[in-house]
Amino acid sequence: METRRRFLAAGVGAPAALQAASRQRGYTYAEIEKMLARGDVRGRLTRDDLPTPALLLDLEAFEANVDKMAKYLKERGRAFRPHGKTHKRPEIAKALIRAGAVGNCTAKISEAEVFARHGLSGLLVTAEVVGKRKIERAVRLAAKRPDTILCVDNPENVRDLNDAAAAARVKLNLAVDLLVMNRTGILPGEPALELARLIESLPNPRLMGIQAYAGQASHTIGFETRKKVSEEVMGQAVQTRRLFEKHGLPCGWLSAGSTGTYNIDPEIDGITELQPGSFIFMDIDYNRIGGADGPVYRDFRNSLTVLATVISRPGKHAAIVDAGLKAFSTDRAFGPEAKAIEGITYSWAGDEHGRLNLEKATAEVKLGDRLEFIVPHCDPTVNLYDRIYCLRGDRVEAAWRVEARGMSQ
Repeated sequence: METRRRFLAAGVGAPAALQAASRQRGYTYAEIEKMLARGDVRGRLTRDDLPTPALLLDLEAFEANVDKMAKYLKERGRAFRPHGKTHKRPEIAKALIRAGAVGNCTAKISEAEVFARHGLSGLLVTAEVVGKRKIERAVRLAAKRPDTILCVDNPENVRDLNDAAAAARVKLNLAVDLLVMNRTGILPGEPALELARLIESLPNPRLMGIQAYAGQASHTIGFETRKKVSEEVMGQAVQTRRLFEKHGLPCGWLSAGSTGTYNIDPEIDGITELQPGSFIFMDIDYNRIGGADGPVYRDFRNSLTVLATVISRPGKHAAIVDAGLKAFSTDRAFGPEAKAIEGITYSWAGDEHGRLNLEKATAEVKLGDRLEFIVPHCDPTVNLYDRIYCLRGDRVEAAWRVEARGMSQ
C-alpha cells in the first residue's frame, strides 16, 4: 500500500532547524512566489502562507482513501484502473500504480498524451476517438504506448481506426463501449456482438473486451436502490461478455464500476476491473448519495477543499469571501460547504465572490479569516486550478502542478 514517503518521493524532508525557522518568521509575498515557482515549499510554508483562493489536498485523508480502495478491490480479486480525469496529474497516477492499479483511465486523448509523456502506460481512453486529427493522435499514442486501449461504438469509426493503424504500421487495442447510460456506447447484446465481430475481422485492431460505465448508477441516492440499478445495468454487460465468448470472441476484460459502486460491482461475477476516480478527493455530490450504513456516504474522506479569505463583513450575519464562480464547479444545484464551522450557508455572489450567511454559524467569522470549503464536484473544480497544495496538518509538503488542466480535446 502507499506510504507518505512514496507519495512525496520527490520531496526531501526539511531540516528541523528550517522548519523551526519557518514557524518563527513570516515570508514576503515575493519570497513565497519564488518558492512556489521552484516547487521548494516542503517544510517552509504553512496554510496561512498560501494565496487564496487555493486548492488544498489533505494528504492523510488522500492516502487513506487510496489505501482503502486498493485494499478493498485486491481482496475481491478485481483490478483497479482509476480515472485520471479527476486529478489530471501524472504523479498521482503513478502513485496509484504503486498502490496496485493496473493502469489509469483518461477521458480524452489530450489527457492520455500528458500521462504518456510522463512515462505512464496502461492507459484506457474512455471517450470515443472520432475524426482524422484525433485518430492520428491516437495512433501516435499507441505507437509509443502499445498497451493503450481505445473505446469504440461505431463500425465506421472502427474502420477509420483500422485504416490509420495500417498506414502507421501499428496495432490498436479496442474495447466495445456499451450503451449502459444515456451517453456513448452501442446497445448490449447483438449490436455489440456485431461490432466485436468487425473488430476481429480487421487486421490492425485487437478486441480487448468491454467497457460499461454507468454513471447513473454511481450517483443513485440510497445504497439499496443504487445496488439494484447497478446490478441491473451491469447484468446486461456481463450477458454481452458471455455472448462474445459463446461466439468464440475473446473477452477476458470487462471494465466498469465507479466510486459510488465500488462495493457493489465487485460482487457481480464477470466484471474484471473498476475505474473509480472521485474516491481520492470526494465532494458534496458523492456525500449525498448515501452509504451502506446511512444517509451520508462516508466510505472515503473529503480530502479536497478550497481555501478562501473573508474580505468583507457587510452585515451582522453576512460575510464575503474571495472565492466565487471561478473557484468552484458550478454544474450542480448546490454550492460549496464550509468544512470546520457548521451553520454557514454559501451562495454565489459573482465570478470572484461568495456570500456567507452566518446567522446560524457555530463560531465567529472575522474579516481576514481563512475558511476551507468542501467542493460541490471535484473533477471540474480541479480543472480550474494550476496547483494543488498538499498539506499534512497545517504544513505544506508539496505544490503539485495540474499538468493536464484544460486537456479536454
